[in-house]
Amino acid sequence: MAEVAGLLLAAGAGRRFGGPKALAVLDGEPFAIRALRVLADAGCAPVRVVLGAAADEVRALLPEPGIAVVAEGWESGMGASLRAGLRALEATDAKAAVVLLVDLPGVGAEVVRRVAAGADENTVARAAYDGVPGHPVVLGRRWWPEIVAGASGDKGARDWLKGRPDLRLVACGDLGTGQDVDRPEDLPG
Repeated sequence: MAEVAGLLLAAGAGRRFGGPKALAVLDGEPFAIRALRVLADAGCAPVRVVLGAAADEVRALLPEPGIAVVAEGWESGMGASLRAGLRALEATDAKAAVVLLVDLPGVGAEVVRRVAAGADENTVARAAYDGVPGHPVVLGRRWWPEIVAGASGDKGARDWLKGRPDLRLVACGDLGTGQDVDRPEDLPG
């Protein structure tokens, strides 16, 4: 899977959480590092981490600060992060990108590997949990310019993905929950 990049979106301020979720700690590990490890363990390369809120603090946690991309206008929502991340990956040889959100502790490397299996420049795939579409999402390079042009607000690629006949939903409920963490009480116990 060396031709599939990992794109970790970790720019949010985490208003409902009480601070940037990239810095939240679960089992002694910051969310940003955990998610980065998941992408690496799944074989994604290269990996880019999109930062915004607390960018300097999160960058200091990263094993290689050079993998960080700061999203201009990150405050406007996930669209800015997705645009910045895909633009950063344009300089690589990756044929597809696995887009993972930082606040998904129930998503492991097995989920990423399953959704990204066989990915190429035309792939449009996303994990599903009990039939409900979730993350990660795999976006073939062919689509990046189109996604960058349309990504805005807090929707990321949601509108672009909606109703696509080529979207492949990959059942992952047996491997994880896909539940995001919005508030501290959402953290797994």
